[in-house]
Amino acid sequence: MDRVIRIKGMHCVSCAGTIEKALTAHRGVQKAAVNFATSSATITADKLLPVEDLHKIVTSLGYGVGGHDSEDRGLKRRLTLSIVFAIPLLIVAMGPHLGLGLPYWVGQNLALVQLLLTLPIIYAGRSFYKTGFKLKNGASMDTLVALGTGAAFVYSLAASIGIWLGMPGYGFSDLYYETAGVLITFILLGRYLEAGARRKTGGAIEKMMNLAPPIAIVIKNKKQVEVPLSEVVQGDTLIVKPGQKVPVDGVILEGQSSIDESMVTGESMPKDKLKGDKVIGATLNKEGSFTMKATAVGKHTMLAHIIEMVEQAQNSKPPIQNHADRVAKIFVPVIVGMAFAAAIIWYGFGQPFSFALTILISVLIIACPCAIGLAVPTAIVVATGKGAQNGILVKSAAAFQNMYQVQTVVFDKTGTLTTGKPEVTDVVAGAVKEAEVIRIAASLENQSEHPLAKAVVEKARRSKIKTSTPKEFRAVVGKGVQATMQGKQYVLGSLRMLKARKIPYEEYKDKIAALEDKGKTVMVLAHNKVLGLIAVADTVRFRASEVIDGLKEEGKKVVMITGDNERTGRAIGAQLMIDHVVTEVMPQEKANAIKELQKKGKVAMVGDGVNDAPALTQADVGIAVGSGTDIARESGDIVLVRDDLRDVVRVMRLSTHTMHKIGENLLWAMGYNVLAIPLAAGVLYPFTGWLLNPMIAGAAMALSSISVVTSSLLLKRVKI
Repeated sequence: MDRVIRIKGMHCVSCAGTIEKALTAHRGVQKAAVNFATSSATITADKLLPVEDLHKIVTSLGYGVGGHDSEDRGLKRRLTLSIVFAIPLLIVAMGPHLGLGLPYWVGQNLALVQLLLTLPIIYAGRSFYKTGFKLKNGASMDTLVALGTGAAFVYSLAASIGIWLGMPGYGFSDLYYETAGVLITFILLGRYLEAGARRKTGGAIEKMMNLAPPIAIVIKNKKQVEVPLSEVVQGDTLIVKPGQKVPVDGVILEGQSSIDESMVTGESMPKDKLKGDKVIGATLNKEGSFTMKATAVGKHTMLAHIIEMVEQAQNSKPPIQNHADRVAKIFVPVIVGMAFAAAIIWYGFGQPFSFALTILISVLIIACPCAIGLAVPTAIVVATGKGAQNGILVKSAAAFQNMYQVQTVVFDKTGTLTTGKPEVTDVVAGAVKEAEVIRIAASLENQSEHPLAKAVVEKARRSKIKTSTPKEFRAVVGKGVQATMQGKQYVLGSLRMLKARKIPYEEYKDKIAALEDKGKTVMVLAHNKVLGLIAVADTVRFRASEVIDGLKEEGKKVVMITGDNERTGRAIGAQLMIDHVVTEVMPQEKANAIKELQKKGKVAMVGDGVNDAPALTQADVGIAVGSGTDIARESGDIVLVRDDLRDVVRVMRLSTHTMHKIGENLLWAMGYNVLAIPLAAGVLYPFTGWLLNPMIAGAAMALSSISVVTSSLLLKRVKI
């Protein structure tokens, strides 16, 4: 059973790792994944395990649970408090160096004034010390901040005592209060800006949550009653008026309308809906008024399923995230060691203690693993949100990475590359005219339930040809049908039926063969001679060839797999210019066919998500094509809601953009640390006399995280 917990107070990926480790170690928890970017934990645990126990684990580590609004307000209050005192602290500490005059009493009590201005800032940043020094849970970014600012504050306090006691060797130049105070302010500012940027990455989820209307109009005792959406139950009859949102999933009982379903499908064109059609909750009713029956409410609606699916994807981790997590896990203790080593080395080479302290603080502060921890999840959060807004639901972060690495894309034929619904494609007139061929054939097939029969009847209906009711109707298994109309006995079926009745057909053999070579099923209509031919085929989906071409442009090999005979399969394959066709494969054998293809590289399987479930599961990436309220229950790793095959190419491009963005983010995060740490350690000082100021280090640290999040947000602008 998966549960999602909102976590407050995480400051870096190390925090997420600490919480994840503690949750995983708890009895009854099978798996836990904590996502710093979304500030949440997805936990697979026993049903009997109380959620309160999970909350206690999180709170025992010094973090909070629940919504983020109060956390954001608290962070804003702490930032405001620190700014109020940091500005005068900076003026008092740096003013004399800049030629600014200070009041006499301030100059005489400089140490006391700076201490009093710093204490409120230390209070505002108390969470750094609270979690940073809990080393039994592992070191974190807070450890670096706590050590750096704590060292500056403790040294300054010791110097202040020396000044107050009149001890020789202590002066105002030994005070580093402004370093501690301004650093905390910069870090709080950085986290506030970072939190705001991270909220934007998850904007798609927030928009979806706000889509459902707050109220619904329910018909009770023949009266229209407005009730809160939460009070609507399955089976209720509701009325939806023009301009209103559909409250829940359901089916139209009376009326008709045009509905904007773009929130689900990403498709801008409204869809016409009639009596008996399904409607989806939170979609917008454009024109007519209609009554509907509620078939799914609350967490069972399609919108709820989509939100749940996107949240799970955002909280999951692609394989590349594990590498970043391992780096971040060892990063903090390594940096602490490097910072102290650099300070000791400089002090050993004769530099004063204040110089060594500056080195220590700068290295501790500038070495931020947050950017490394944010590089992957922020890109995933933005990409899954963008996909959902375009009718592409990605169920796991791993699907992005696997899709990027896919070499072969396999399509099921029936219902995926083709419509799955046989249609009459050709009518060849023989002894009678074409319209008469259709009339007689449709009359014969009126009583049949066979899919081919339905195609013939549908052809007559669309052509507005009236049919008759035959007598003595009889279906001949494997051959066709026969019946009597107006005293004449007609047959409609295969050549075997004609052979059995010794009806000549030789002059039509070439036409029949030509149609069959195109993958079509040919039915012959005859009385005592051939009256005409009707060819039926499962037609290719609109723009299917465009999709195949698009995948080939992306460098992918395209394969079609079908249970149809080889002639039909080859005909469709040739029509779409597919690289390889596998025919006469039973549904249960499709998974084995995927296994064979996987020997040559990663494989994506595109199917309707029902009959193709084993193959979709076996593939490295399963892509379910289809629409309707059951879409969230499909078997694929990726679900294409709007039933548009072009979305296969779009999700391929989205995965490519996402993985490239992750690469850029990691390159920036790693490169930043590779360059920043040596600078903070003073490698340029012997050559240039330049030393990194700890306050600049704090600003750079905050900027690194914000830049990674901002970079990920650019994915929203990508065209797929």
